[in-house]
Amino acid sequence: MGVPLLDLDAQYRPLRDEILAAITRVCDSQRFIMGPEVEALERELAALLGVPHAIAVSSGTDALLLALMALGIKAGDEVVTTTFSFFATAGAIVRAGARPVLVDIDPATFNIDPVQAVAAITPRTKAIMPVHLFGLAADLDPLMEAATRAGIAVVEDAAQAIGSTYKTRPLGAIGAFGCFSFFPSKNLGAFGDAGLLTATDPVLAERARLLRTHGMKPKYYHHLVGANFRMDAMQAAVLRVKAPHLAGWTDGRRANAARYRRLFHDAGLDAAITLPAEPSDRSHIFNQFVIRTPDRDALKQHLDQQGIGNEIYYPVPFHLQPCFADLGYRRGAFPHAERAAEESLAIPVYGELTAAQQEEVVAAIGQFVHGRVPASARR
Repeated sequence: MGVPLLDLDAQYRPLRDEILAAITRVCDSQRFIMGPEVEALERELAALLGVPHAIAVSSGTDALLLALMALGIKAGDEVVTTTFSFFATAGAIVRAGARPVLVDIDPATFNIDPVQAVAAITPRTKAIMPVHLFGLAADLDPLMEAATRAGIAVVEDAAQAIGSTYKTRPLGAIGAFGCFSFFPSKNLGAFGDAGLLTATDPVLAERARLLRTHGMKPKYYHHLVGANFRMDAMQAAVLRVKAPHLAGWTDGRRANAARYRRLFHDAGLDAAITLPAEPSDRSHIFNQFVIRTPDRDALKQHLDQQGIGNEIYYPVPFHLQPCFADLGYRRGAFPHAERAAEESLAIPVYGELTAAQQEEVVAAIGQFVHGRVPASARR
């Protein structure tokens, strides 16, 4: 039958009338930029995430850049981060004028190696930017301790991890800032680009709010050179409808992840396929369910032929990207990230995925692993 990697329509249909009513409310108000919808969303998300300050912004990418700007990071500064993430992580650092100092990942979790991150701190380091990749928290305690000793900030890239926790603490409420994305494919997705910046310090939060609107307060009086990082009211209205369902959708993803573990085991695939790690001290929200196999490219080709949705996150680590060649890294610098880029493959895990669809996904992978694929399909 085929299984899509993500089925946004399955999530939308039950909420269609409520979402259209919210959009109509914005249209009738003729308040399209910021305003009461955005302010209400900020209050609601702050309560939902357990953070003191929530600042609605134009995208997850802009949340990262805004955090760095609010911290005063500039040319000549360094920010330590992982080499294995979506491009915006390192891109935001460069756009702020700073240099990304890259380190390898923990091969079990895909997240930044805290030992290497701490070792990479220099007198020029102004922040550490861990990524909570695929919905699993990075190991934050050693990073926070090192940052405190060095007098630098921790900026959490939580774009894929809304609602996840680290040692019972909500992500986005641990570092100086937390950065979230509401890209449509995220666990909580808007109907376009949108994001959120969370802060624990009221002074930094106010500075970020000021920078979000060209450093302007009141109108036409500019105290800082900021930018346009404002959220559209339409996106806020849609997110206000969807946010109360986030916990249920997350539970669905977790249930599907648990079912995958049973299905992979029952199919005798434990030795051939590495499943996502779930450390006991943190929660995983499974923005992606990423498996690993040394024969990844051939498996991807087989799944494509079977109509099974899949995606490679991410095929090229930052240190091997052409635009970062001037950073001076070479192939082999970060072997765990390079291997992850060669072996990782995301398969469907969205909350509306049925047991029958999951069985179809695992059956297709089992067919490949157990050698029932024609040799021509594996070239």
